Amino acid sequence: MAATPGASGWWQRWGRRLSARDGSKMLLLLLLLGSGQGPRQVGAGQTFEYLKREHSLSKPYQGVGTGSSSLWNLMGNAMVMTQYIRLTPDMQSKQGALWNRVPCFLRDWELQVHFRIHGQGKKNLHGDGLAIWYTKERMQPGPVFGNMDKFVGLGVFVDTYPNEEKQQERVFPYISAMVNNGSLSYDHERDGRPTELGGCTAIVRNLHYDTFLVIRYVKRHLTIMMDIDGKHEWRDCIEVPGVRLPRGYYFGTSSITGDLSDNHDVISLKLFELTVERTPEEEKLHRDVFLPSVDNMRPPEI
Repeated sequence: MAATPGASGWWQRWGRRLSARDGSKMLLLLLLLGSGQGPRQVGAGQTFEYLKREHSLSKPYQGVGTGSSSLWNLMGNAMVMTQYIRLTPDMQSKQGALWNRVPCFLRDWELQVHFRIHGQGKKNLHGDGLAIWYTKERMQPGPVFGNMDKFVGLGVFVDTYPNEEKQQERVFPYISAMVNNGSLSYDHERDGRPTELGGCTAIVRNLHYDTFLVIRYVKRHLTIMMDIDGKHEWRDCIEVPGVRLPRGYYFGTSSITGDLSDNHDVISLKLFELTVERTPEEEKLHRDVFLPSVDNMRPPEI
């Protein structure tokens, strides 16, 4: 799937998901997308994506600030630069975050994150990584990649430093996900293993091409994919059915450094509303929930 840098790269990136069986419809959709209007069709089915600007962020970052009209707020050491928003600089003991001020009430959605992690540290001498959030609370600094512990919602972590001493089968950097109802702590000493839903290795540091992460939530199905190889293709990372996330939570991203450090930069965040057909039975099953949970989730490891 082609991913072309620049203002129009996001629709070119998804162009190959359009149905090839109807050339006229595809041409019309691409014309609409090229003008910045209209939906994007995903696959050959009846699923369309709509960019939600109130939950999205891109250059020149005009919606970032502290005023009441701002859509995004900075916290801690985060800074707005010309080409990116730096959550933390390559310095020790820093933390920063970027939070959307508008709660998200979408039922099905997809968040595309364009990010970069880089610094002077050599192998295993850099850290600590960044996180992407969909949580009940916002702007709450803490120890979990710059956000509060015992959060309520979803956290997706790009962890660049292995804290657990006996790391054998897991190669870092590593992407993992966690759903929390406010009762669980993130275990730093074990790199979040006891509560993770799944994960994959993601070599994302000091690359000379764009790196992307996509979080998709459709029909209580959580999917996380990445494009980090410079091949302009999505690669599967995490897929979890039975994920129940309430509506009305906030999107954000955060980062933290300790004795080791890195530059953690966010270039863009783009949220799409997905319109998905549901059967009457699915409508009954997919009613709103009020507390995050995962069906058949195993208890935390001890």
